Amino acid sequence: MTALSSGALGSLDPTSDRAVFRQIADQLREAIDRGKFAEGAKLPSESDLVEHYGVSRMTVRNSISLLQGEGLVSSEHGKGVFVRPRPPVRRLASDRFARRHRDQGKSAFTVEAEAAGSRPEVDSLVVKEERPTADISARLGAPRKVLARRRRYLLDGRPVEFAVSYLPLDLARDTPIAQPNPGPGGIYARLEELGHHLDHFDEEIRARMPSPQEVKTLRLSAGVPVIQLIRTAFDTKGRAVEVCDTVMAADAYVLNYRLPAT
Repeated sequence: MTALSSGALGSLDPTSDRAVFRQIADQLREAIDRGKFAEGAKLPSESDLVEHYGVSRMTVRNSISLLQGEGLVSSEHGKGVFVRPRPPVRRLASDRFARRHRDQGKSAFTVEAEAAGSRPEVDSLVVKEERPTADISARLGAPRKVLARRRRYLLDGRPVEFAVSYLPLDLARDTPIAQPNPGPGGIYARLEELGHHLDHFDEEIRARMPSPQEVKTLRLSAGVPVIQLIRTAFDTKGRAVEVCDTVMAADAYVLNYRLPAT
């Protein structure tokens, strides 16, 4: 039995003042939300939808374009339209930088990927010295130069975030932090080994639409926004020892926070 014959989609309301292509998009969206079309499932073909609703092919295409713009579906040339996967990673802000993870030689991303049952990877790694922007310089106490570590993170081969860590050059130069692989536990473990015991992290989060370069880097589908998170790490002496500017595919994450009530 096909999705159409099983009643996954209804019929149009000729008395509604809502445009026909929007009615079709509404029904497809509801079917996806109710799980009638699961993640990765193929939607009915254009021909099937044209026949089911008695509309033109252009009307159906407008409906699908609307769902693509919302980031609900993606089109694969010659194959069809598929329901995009829902967020696979729960980003546990209150736990991800716990010292016990560093002591086990695990980075925050590795911990989250393992919890999601996914395979973590890091690529596009570039480490170099450079002059910071005014914003990064202000956050780090106005150093003249920083060490920048750029990398892209993937889950099961899919890019999900791109991050740049900026560290004052006097802390990072000629240390393992300046190497492509800083070692178990990542740069935070190395900072603590260098005597900069971490005290806390400040994070700023905002959502926005991606730049063309971010669309390319993260292979984003049309309509998918990004989450930009800027984190500053402070040691126990109150010094800012790192600023990390991270851009995440918004459809790849759920941000999870535990806040004290007292």
